[in-house]
Amino acid sequence: MPEDRGGEPRPVAVSVGIGPGILAGIRVLDLTRVVAGPACTRVLADLGAEVLKIEPPEGDLLRTGYPRRGGLSVLFAGQNVGKRFLSVDLTRPDGVDLVLDLAERSDVVVENFRPGVAARLGVGYEQVAARRPDVVYCSISGYGQDGRAANRRAYAPVVHAEVGLLAHKAKEQGRSPAPEPVSHADIAVGMAGAQAVLAALFRRERGGGGAWIDASMCEAMLATNEWTEVEVNGGPDYLRSPFRPGRAAVVQLGDPAGTWVAIPGSPAAVLPHCLRLTGRVELLADERFATIEARSQHLEECVALIGEVAATFDEFEAFEQMLSDGARLPVGRLVPLADTVDADWAIDRQAFLDLPSGDGSETVRVHRSPLRISGADCGPRSGAKHLGADNRSALVDVLGLDDEELERLEADGVLVERR
Repeated sequence: MPEDRGGEPRPVAVSVGIGPGILAGIRVLDLTRVVAGPACTRVLADLGAEVLKIEPPEGDLLRTGYPRRGGLSVLFAGQNVGKRFLSVDLTRPDGVDLVLDLAERSDVVVENFRPGVAARLGVGYEQVAARRPDVVYCSISGYGQDGRAANRRAYAPVVHAEVGLLAHKAKEQGRSPAPEPVSHADIAVGMAGAQAVLAALFRRERGGGGAWIDASMCEAMLATNEWTEVEVNGGPDYLRSPFRPGRAAVVQLGDPAGTWVAIPGSPAAVLPHCLRLTGRVELLADERFATIEARSQHLEECVALIGEVAATFDEFEAFEQMLSDGARLPVGRLVPLADTVDADWAIDRQAFLDLPSGDGSETVRVHRSPLRISGADCGPRSGAKHLGADNRSALVDVLGLDDEELERLEADGVLVERR
């Protein structure tokens, strides 16, 4: 275990021990792969649903990622812990029949094929609803199930380009466009899809029947960008606005480590507080800093002055207290993502879990869940496994298949298992 700054050992994660969730008794048939769909169904698994992940014989593409734990991709584990793993060949009629049998006994089906592909495979909404009329069926795609762009291929980097994210970031930071290192669009639509599934289940409980959910990555990104309305209504007025996250001050403290800190908001709005709280208010008489409009035209100078103030502090806690008590401003330290496991808030919240991975010879550390719900636990209840690891157990539990039928399906290549 790592040590904190005082030298006391501190745990960074807890082993699996999550109790029943609020969706206990709900079964989800997960036909998704890569990130967007698996992110959606992992939310449902974290909330306690039984999620049956169906993969093709070649497996989810995310399984090819590195590094690995127990022979399994860590990237794959992050999106798929808490599920049961089956591999069914949907190019075979018996495979389609098997999946439809599972869908008939499931409350929710989630897929993220391009529009029309699930139907061509025989597991689209109409085919499933014919067997289970009250099913909640969620289709996740790049541009939605209809419209001129519906059949275009879409991955998160494409969506980031087409919904203005890359252009907005480049304009704000005064540089050439650059890719995002995180698949925001995949996660955004996954969360939106999970919200819709929960709403549809709630309506069904009230007698409203099933639903077909159409969740698009592009529209999810519009909804998760607070600047959407500003940009489509003529653009921002940065000269008068206190909000400018793309140009927020990131400066260094004067401690030996040269700790970097981030202060939200426009530097034009933050600077007067820093000068007032450190007794340098006379600088506001300078015509460059006298008004928010003037400061907004001299943002680099504002950041430089904020940096001078920060450099007079040799402890983060003192700098944070000054801004919090004196100006009600938050401030954060820049830390590598890997170091968050040792953060006070992550430890106190038990934000990470150590779960068995792949062949079980190693564990993988995964994020738990951002939610805490009274009377129910949130988070994955099992690790991630190799391809088709739960073929037999899941089909016995859900469909009651016997050994003879399972052996036939395996011999015919309908069921696949690979370690």
